[in-house]
Amino acid sequence: MGSAGNGRRLGALGVAGVLAGTVLVGCGDGGGPKEAADASSAKASPEAEEQGTRAVRSAYDRTAEEDTAKVALRVRTSAEGRSETAHGQGVVDLEDGDSVMTLTAQGQRIEQRVIDQVLYQKLPKGQAPGGKPWIRIDLGKVAGQQGAGGQGVNDPAQSAAYARAITDKDVTRKGTATIGGVRTTQYRVNVDVAELPNGDTLRKQVGPTLPMDVWLDDEGRLRRQQLDMTVKAPSQSAERSSGAASSAPGKVTVRTVMDFTGFGTEIEAEKPPAGQVTDMTGKALEQGKRQS
Repeated sequence: MGSAGNGRRLGALGVAGVLAGTVLVGCGDGGGPKEAADASSAKASPEAEEQGTRAVRSAYDRTAEEDTAKVALRVRTSAEGRSETAHGQGVVDLEDGDSVMTLTAQGQRIEQRVIDQVLYQKLPKGQAPGGKPWIRIDLGKVAGQQGAGGQGVNDPAQSAAYARAITDKDVTRKGTATIGGVRTTQYRVNVDVAELPNGDTLRKQVGPTLPMDVWLDDEGRLRRQQLDMTVKAPSQSAERSSGAASSAPGKVTVRTVMDFTGFGTEIEAEKPPAGQVTDMTGKALEQGKRQS
């Protein structure tokens, strides 16, 4: 496989890996899937708004107290009139972000593990570089290069920062929905990006606010969260020959929906044998520099 193909796959899988490793952080426009939704959204009283703010702030802690959960993941990426959807399912550690998941993208199945902020992916046969079945990307190093990019938005360690950045005016109760047989209440939240860690860098990538939709059960735990982000795509000129016309950056939108069930499910996240792994962190860092 050529280097360009490797780069595209690395970028796509890297994003999927970061998102699949996400715990307790999600942003969205409220347009995500609902089941038996109550569309009523009357103007809430100040007291109700305050209660909603408390509920959303405490949801992070209440969900993390369950230690682990099963997660179903859907990631839809759209650009230049085309879109692709990846699906994933597995188990995550709600505190440190470790996970074991299976992803399906472009008709191919990928086994994935995130351990201590290191992403491992077992690619379809014959597609991994170096003749080894697994690749490895150090998400911590990639996040360090990108500032608040990618992993910074979805870093489980930043969950509390989102809660601290929420004020009463930022939270709106949207109604109720039954998700996976569980009755939930939906809240829409607008988080001031400037209040987040590395907010200045993140603001350049995603704008001044992150509109977050969360669905909480009767115990105040997250049952669904949605992320909608629009970012500038890198110019294609660097990947084209010198004689080709350069292409101006476009926009890429990514919608991520995660459903949480099976709280307390046991998780066993083990590193693949070292001899079966090719480290792709350097390639990921090089790609990040080209796209910055």
